[in-house]
Amino acid sequence: MHLIGGARPAKYMSLPISKRYRPMEAMAAAQLPSGREWQYEPKWDGFRCLAFRDRRRIDLLSKAGKPLTRYFPDFVAALAEIHAKQFVLDGEIVIPENGTLSFDSLLMRIHPAASRIRKLSESTPCLFIVFDLLVDDGGKSLVMLPLAERRKRLEAFAQKFFRHDETLRLSPATNDVAIARKWFRAGVGLDGVVAKRLDLAYQSGERTGMRKIKNQRTADCVVGGFRYLEKEPLVGSLLLGLYDREGKLDHVGFTSSIHDEDRASLTKKLERWIKPPGFTGSAPGGPSRWSTKRSAEWQPLAPKLVVEVQFDHFTGGRFRHGTKFLRWRPDKSPGDCTFKQVEREHAATLKLLKPVV
Repeated sequence: MHLIGGARPAKYMSLPISKRYRPMEAMAAAQLPSGREWQYEPKWDGFRCLAFRDRRRIDLLSKAGKPLTRYFPDFVAALAEIHAKQFVLDGEIVIPENGTLSFDSLLMRIHPAASRIRKLSESTPCLFIVFDLLVDDGGKSLVMLPLAERRKRLEAFAQKFFRHDETLRLSPATNDVAIARKWFRAGVGLDGVVAKRLDLAYQSGERTGMRKIKNQRTADCVVGGFRYLEKEPLVGSLLLGLYDREGKLDHVGFTSSIHDEDRASLTKKLERWIKPPGFTGSAPGGPSRWSTKRSAEWQPLAPKLVVEVQFDHFTGGRFRHGTKFLRWRPDKSPGDCTFKQVEREHAATLKLLKPVV
């Protein structure tokens, strides 16, 4: 909660929806649905957020209902500047950095020290990409209106209050599936595309009115090392590497999707290739409070083996999550496993986020 001008907090919010109101969610789909009943929007890679403004009080809530207000003072300041006493917005908090959207910079904001958060908000300010209006500037709930009408009112709200603002942006939307497919295929640094039913009211906490189609990408990686299972001398995970511009092999993540019946034979295969240093650039870290000495130990391998893996996000020089093993690639040269595979054209992403003028 943030209070503008030091006002005393009210016991209850006077908005027509409460802070316990759950945002609409999406059902995963393999492909974009088509038809005149659908609206399409980019799927942004950030923190989903409901932003509540009730006179002098501002609250930012995550999709899980967790408070985000203290972590984004730059966003709070932008909402405080809006000349409307009441409203509720649904959108995504993102941080642009070096021409792309940085999820790592978002994670850095979740910090206990207010001084650190303030410094980060000045060096890497956030954007709030708005895609729905749940309560208008007159304090009226819009959640029972169909999306087609809510979108019209959101665009009018943005035109009235977002003009020339550097923090608040209106998410683009289209009814043309061809444009949505272009967003999905163009490799513009998006997390995918969402499709929403134009004829439905806001589906709080439900997945009936929205589909998400995520980009699933693949990369060929050098196996620079492996870790054994915690309690058995069998391979538990493969450590993945990509070559940087200087020709050094950097550790970029792991894959542990190995079938149990394959572990014994794979362990014998890998042990034949054990040879330091494994990674010549950044290497796997040591033990942490979540790992034991055994689980943190890893065996370096000669850079001879190549695997193809599937991943969803690559940020900060690493796969954000564990990857899915697809197949071995004996036909691929290890030297061809470079960072170019995971680079994407991000500039087009930010071009979609034009300030309202």
